[in-house]
Amino acid sequence: MRFKLVIFDFDGTLADSLGWFIAISDQLADEFGFDRIDKTRMASLRRLDATTLLRLHRVPFWKLPFIAARFRRLMTRQIDRIVPFPGVPEMLERLARVGCILAMVTSNSCGNVRRVLGRKTTGLFSHCAGGASLKGKPVKLCKILRRFHIEPAQAIFIGDEIRDIKAARQVGMASGAVSWGFTEADALKAHGPEWLFTSLDEMQDILVG
Repeated sequence: MRFKLVIFDFDGTLADSLGWFIAISDQLADEFGFDRIDKTRMASLRRLDATTLLRLHRVPFWKLPFIAARFRRLMTRQIDRIVPFPGVPEMLERLARVGCILAMVTSNSCGNVRRVLGRKTTGLFSHCAGGASLKGKPVKLCKILRRFHIEPAQAIFIGDEIRDIKAARQVGMASGAVSWGFTEADALKAHGPEWLFTSLDEMQDILVG
């Protein structure tokens, strides 16, 4: 077992929610007064980090908690449109069997996580830190490390965005990036994650060691 603690992002990492997010993005833009996403530019937009995307679409940072809350409520209402990526439950079960402590850090709600992954799979997680925060994911990662008394070198944070790589690096833990989420694989690679996973099988093999 390579790591004692494996922390996952949710949307785009474990849950296939990108298509749904794009579908409701115009509604959020109109409600909160920021620029709509240009769907013809998705390939280039998926190479940018979150801060650049927010500035490009003129999203006021002070509105982020309210936008995230609205996002979570909309997903709750349309939860049947969100599913785990194929093989996710089996991958998580294998990690749990070999003794990895599993945790979740997401701007989504832990309730939505449970609805998408199901009670059995969610039960494999020892902790879920949900909801948006202006202080970002590093604070949540640090709290989880302290909660389980684990050194950063014994943990990895796995996500699908550039900000996930930066968050892991900021607290001194390894970062893993997945190639099937929001951000394009080559853009993730350019930011130097310790691992860029191209499949769940590869992820399992590396994490189990």
